[in-house]
Amino acid sequence: MIIRRAVVAMTLALGLLAAQLEAQPAARVYTVGVLSAAASPSQGATFANALRDAGYQQGRNLVLESRYTAGKVEQLPDLAADLVRRKVDLILAVGASEAMAAAKATATIPIVFISPTPVELGLVPSLARPGGNVTGVSVTTDPAVFGKLLELLKMMVPGLSRVALLVDPDRPGRAVWEATVREAAQALRVEPRMIPMHREGDVDAAFAAIAGDRPDALLLTGDPLILLHLKRITDFAARRRLPTASLVRPMVDDGCLMSYGPNVGELTRRAVLYMDRILKGARPADLPVEQPTTFELAINITTAKAIGLTIPPAILSRVDEVVQ
Repeated sequence: MIIRRAVVAMTLALGLLAAQLEAQPAARVYTVGVLSAAASPSQGATFANALRDAGYQQGRNLVLESRYTAGKVEQLPDLAADLVRRKVDLILAVGASEAMAAAKATATIPIVFISPTPVELGLVPSLARPGGNVTGVSVTTDPAVFGKLLELLKMMVPGLSRVALLVDPDRPGRAVWEATVREAAQALRVEPRMIPMHREGDVDAAFAAIAGDRPDALLLTGDPLILLHLKRITDFAARRRLPTASLVRPMVDDGCLMSYGPNVGELTRRAVLYMDRILKGARPADLPVEQPTTFELAINITTAKAIGLTIPPAILSRVDEVVQ
């Protein structure tokens, strides 16, 4: 009898537990659209780790709808519209063109961007009060940051007076960007020369222009086509013993001599935290656009040796990362 009563009690308990489990709602699975003009995720590992730290795991509670255009910026509006049709819960727009395409595609689906000059581009009315469905992380590229990059480059390259800049002439906010560059260059008595590169066929023409102009250094933007052809560009610069610099840290891994700018990994992590807050109910309108607080200097020693450049002790004393 005692055994029978124990069995009955256990059966009832298991039945009650099963009923409780069935009554619990299934874990929400969020769908996030990722929009980028890059060929592939430049911060793939950082992004994955940030998602994991925030409690997201693909296939369990997260589905990523990733759209990469490999430098074809003109595809972004159609891809943004596709994400809207798929009714994703949120769009992560990595870049200025991406953020603008997403913002034009929807006024209701939350958008988190990683972009320079979001106010000037019309993405938000102000950093403190973004309003609407758009917020994110601003990639600071003001004259002070450009000025610091040029100052460090001038320390690396004695006699620096003329710098060529590879830039997409159709980049969003180009007028603001050029004004920023010229202001920073004027303060250091450096002459900037803009070299356009918009299509695949422009690469050789850009190389010819640089060879003819013979600048003292080459400054690389993070424009999609430049990122797509980065190795080709840095190889060209190395053959001409031309120092290269950028605001974008990952470029140093692909042969760029140096970078000074915001910590890209930190920007990615902050964007994921904003994604998490919005998916859990926060409104983009209530989340002020964040600005980077950490700026880092990275040097590629292998590139420096290849172009016969000695790193001054004053630079080595302040470098945050040395890449071999």
